[in-house]
Amino acid sequence: MRRTREEVDATLQIAKLNAAELLPAVHCLGFGPGAGAAAGDFCLLELEPSLCQQLEAGHSLVIRGDKDEQAVLCSKDKTYDLKIADTSNMLLFIPGCKTPDQLKTEETHCNIIHTEIFGFSNNYWELRRCRPKLKKLKKLLMENAYEGPDSQKEKDSNHSKYTTEDLLDQIQASEEEIMAQLQVLNACEIEGYWRILDFDYEMKLLNHITQLVDSESWSFGKVPLNTCLQELGPLEPEEMIEHCLKCYGKRYVEEGEVYFELSADKICRATAQMLLQNAVKFNLAEFEEVWQQSVPEGMITTLDQLKGLALVDRQSRPEIIFLLKVDDLPEDNQERFNSLFSLREKWTEEDIAPYIQDLCGEKQTIGTLLTKYSRSSIQNGVKVYNSRRPIS
Repeated sequence: MRRTREEVDATLQIAKLNAAELLPAVHCLGFGPGAGAAAGDFCLLELEPSLCQQLEAGHSLVIRGDKDEQAVLCSKDKTYDLKIADTSNMLLFIPGCKTPDQLKTEETHCNIIHTEIFGFSNNYWELRRCRPKLKKLKKLLMENAYEGPDSQKEKDSNHSKYTTEDLLDQIQASEEEIMAQLQVLNACEIEGYWRILDFDYEMKLLNHITQLVDSESWSFGKVPLNTCLQELGPLEPEEMIEHCLKCYGKRYVEEGEVYFELSADKICRATAQMLLQNAVKFNLAEFEEVWQQSVPEGMITTLDQLKGLALVDRQSRPEIIFLLKVDDLPEDNQERFNSLFSLREKWTEEDIAPYIQDLCGEKQTIGTLLTKYSRSSIQNGVKVYNSRRPIS
């Protein structure tokens, strides 16, 4: 049933509205007989301008997550939590509906525009920028760490392997964030599959390289790629030798030759991990002595190289050091702090910082995280942090 102009004017009069203060065009809304979408048939998604521009430019947004995971939406380079936001106002879907601004630009008289409501909703999806959920990436790749071409695992085809597409399908992060994390994990593509090197195999490769540097009296700042491949090629695949050089060094070209500048900090850190992984706790003084003797000649070890890898207990007698990798801690903020405070009741900011640095969002600092998840006190003149809640 369509309204006439007289009926509209009568309604305005009853509502005590002055027609002169309104636009001359009038929208009459109504549900068509048997038409229209029910609530829940469609979802509304609120986008920030940059995401909207990406869609308008033809780019895709992808929703990722298994059935037991909270869904996230990913652009090419960012990850967002998807949350349902309820609204007290009913939201109507009206195809072709003209806004007041559009009507102002058109030559409109006192006409009636009859518009059919296509559907409605009482909520919409809201996006909130979040950290990519990357812990699962390492877990998947560690299911089948690469132990070398001659290992029994490589002859057995039953072990899990993942292509880039597989990882994009299973990891709740954008493509750029996943590719960046693969670099952090020192992963490499082998026959089209992403693999993490088994740590013992990685150390075997590194040992070959450092021994060659020593025997050739090269500088660790100038290790020639081609000579490395020629000398070590008979022992290990050339692509693995080059991958190890990339993991522990920086590539550069000089006079047409490719060289690598090896990082003393990375080599010292890896050596420390090798020493600590087989010991529950290590006498700190003894460890520092053995560690210095184990690294290549000319390199200097320092505990600063072990941030996020090992923790020193200064309260024990004698002082001890043990392996505590930030990669092994929970990804959720509260769970991370619970884990840390169950391990040690009170932390200095210097000790805890390497274990919460990766939790900092775009506008968060270590200080804001500590304020939210811990309480501070002074102990022997030093500021320390403990849990805000009881730890079972």
